[in-house]
Amino acid sequence: MTRAERFAALGEAARAGRWHLSNCRLPISDPSLPRAGDGLVRADVTIENGRIAALTAPESQPGMDLGGRIVLPGLVDCHTHLDKGHIWARTPNPDGTFSGAIDATWNDHQAHWTEADIRQRMEFALRAAYAHGTVAIRTHLDMGEDGSILPLFREIAQDWAGRVALQPAPLLGSYNADDPDLLERVAQELKAFPGAALGAFARAFREDQPDLPKRLEGFIRVAEKHGLALDFHVDETTDPSSRGLALVAEAVHQTGFQGPVLCGHCCALSGYTNNALNRVLEMAQGTGISVVSLPLCNGYLLDRNGEKTPRLRAVAPVHEIRAAGIQVAFGSDNTRDPFNAYGDLDLWEIYRFATLMQHLDHPVGDWPAAISRIPAQIMGIEAGQITPGAPADLIVLEARAWDEAISRPQSGRILIRDGLPIDPPLPDYAELDGLEGLDALSD
Repeated sequence: MTRAERFAALGEAARAGRWHLSNCRLPISDPSLPRAGDGLVRADVTIENGRIAALTAPESQPGMDLGGRIVLPGLVDCHTHLDKGHIWARTPNPDGTFSGAIDATWNDHQAHWTEADIRQRMEFALRAAYAHGTVAIRTHLDMGEDGSILPLFREIAQDWAGRVALQPAPLLGSYNADDPDLLERVAQELKAFPGAALGAFARAFREDQPDLPKRLEGFIRVAEKHGLALDFHVDETTDPSSRGLALVAEAVHQTGFQGPVLCGHCCALSGYTNNALNRVLEMAQGTGISVVSLPLCNGYLLDRNGEKTPRLRAVAPVHEIRAAGIQVAFGSDNTRDPFNAYGDLDLWEIYRFATLMQHLDHPVGDWPAAISRIPAQIMGIEAGQITPGAPADLIVLEARAWDEAISRPQSGRILIRDGLPIDPPLPDYAELDGLEGLDALSD
């Protein structure tokens, strides 16, 4: 059966109202279902009224036989930068370095970021994410001097409600803690978004910012006052003297903050000695801190130096972090901008890349939850699960085992949203040709 035939058959089955996916392999833990090896179980999935009605023993229900294909829950991306996306063509990074990315992005922001420009790029990115099977996204937002992006983001979030749930995490500098009026104004606006996070980039070399611990506490106090989550960029470097995660953990302990705290990147930890790593992870235990690793972007950006081949993988030590009882997710981060020239907000691509870069295999176990259930928990939303009562947002892969799944990009995956098969197209890059600053590309 071809993909087109399978999609048509799924549509026909779904018209029954209550319908069944038979002979599936699911990445869940359920002792009542037979194991299929390496974190998978065999099951039939019953769907009714847009939700999963039941999981039963395989082939117990007459329905659409998937031939043992893997079925994933809808994907959840908890660390992106939708406002920066797709500016590479007009403002590339001149040398691919971190400092080059900062300068290029700032220049593009000053020259081109209007509401129309941001909206068009965000819409393009969201259509790509939706077509790949993503159901929810948290995005960092560069606030600018007046914070005016949040009203625009609210409009876009309302437009996408029911397709991709959007959650903001304004990205401020740690120095913004010195402006309590700004923090208060941003926090007040964020209260309109369930699960929203107050975010900051925390450059964590003590000699650079001796006031950083106090500033982190300032962010935490504001988040606590307004019932917000926290989301920090930390240790986005290969320099093992970076102490971002440690300082965040210290600040959480100092303030007694009880809310969720997400720390993105954590690349420097891979260069720590074992003793130093263990000490930092012990500090983070029991604090509500989770970690999101961003392998595609950090693999592109870090340890880049002219014509030298990179020596370091520049990714978080996710096995050690998870072994310490700290939740780990994976995210897309930047796409087609000066921080990462590539990417398409495809979390499956991120997972494949992470499997190779960070060895999420032998066994695979429950690592797939790091692009679904775990980021959904971090964001405080109902998504990313295959369990009775959960939304029937599913992805049918063209694979029966993880080696088959990882070996191909799964461009033929079939999406099921709200219990119905859908086939949204990927947006055409030519749609971005009208953006300001891209006219020169036509030559």
